[in-house]
Parts: sequence; structure tokens; C-alpha cells
Amino acid sequence: MEIVGLGRRFLALAIDWAMCSVIASLVGFESKSLTVLVLFFVEVSILTTLQQSSAGQRILKIRVVDFTNRGIVPPLKILLRTFLICLVLPAVFTREGRGLHDWITNSVVVRDPRI
Repeated sequence: MEIVGLGRRFLALAIDWAMCSVIASLVGFESKSLTVLVLFFVEVSILTTLQQSSAGQRILKIRVVDFTNRGIVPPLKILLRTFLICLVLPAVFTREGRGLHDWITNSVVVRDPRI
């Protein structure tokens, strides 16, 4: 499985953020930025736990797997990973090309030919 580059991961993030922003606008919350962030956290956490990819990642045919064995990442690690994304830690990268959030949770984003 091929590790996905920064551009594709950023585009998936932008798709997820845009979808949450549209939902927040339709619902009409006053604190839109906080609402979008909460919706983003919930959407990414739930979908990544259930199907190994958020909506944006699924559209781009990529998924989150365990770095060591390419298996499923446990739900608590997904929650931590998503929380770190919300803190904008993905902007820091390791030598392997993984974001700091992936390094901390021992995960990696790969292309998924099955989707």
C-alpha cells in the first residue's frame, strides 16, 4: 500500500471541513466556527472508526491504517488522532512523510484500491 502525499490528504481534509461548514450553515448555529469544528471532530472520528476513512478520504479513495501492520486503528487512537488534527498538528511532518498526529497514534494514510 502506498502512503498518500500531502496534497491528497489536505484535499480530503478540505472536503470534510466544507461538508461540516455547509451542515453548520443549514442548521443555523450562532457560533459557526466552533460548530464546524465539533461537527468535523464527530464526523471524522465516527467514520474513520467505522470504515477507516472520513467522507473526504473515502471520496479520494484513501484510508487510515495502523503503521506497523496496516490493520485497523483502534477507536481510542482514532479519537486522539482526530483531536490532534483539530489542533492543527498535521502541519508537522516526520521523515516518513507522516503527520505528527499519525506518528503519535502509529497510523498512516494510504491509497485504498478497494474503494
